[in-house]
Amino acid sequence: QVQLVETGGGLVQAGGSLRLSCAASGRTFSQYAMAWFRQAPENEREFVAGIIWSGSNTYYADSVKGRFTISRDNAKSTVSLQMNSLKSEDTAVYYCAAAPMSSRRADTYHYWGQGTQVTVSS
Repeated sequence: QVQLVETGGGLVQAGGSLRLSCAASGRTFSQYAMAWFRQAPENEREFVAGIIWSGSNTYYADSVKGRFTISRDNAKSTVSLQMNSLKSEDTAVYYCAAAPMSSRRADTYHYWGQGTQVTVSS
């Protein structure tokens, strides 16, 4: 089992920045690929950014590429999402997730946090 807890959400104006963090506990964090997903009201959960177990490779949805940066610290069992140049369409509940292998598909992730709300006002 892996327990995930997200922090750092909030209200920000368009063009601003937020940093989300996800703290993991339980099984060895470094064994898992990690990702951030988001879900806006009436929308399906969508992939945002992912990072492999070592942190040496990252990948992003086209909608956030160049604005968001995912990183991880295996010593602290944390994964972060730095979000810059935020837009109103980034408003959603953001979830971190863990999987044995890196993937953009939500159904391949075994463990999920409870989510943190990000609201971007225009």
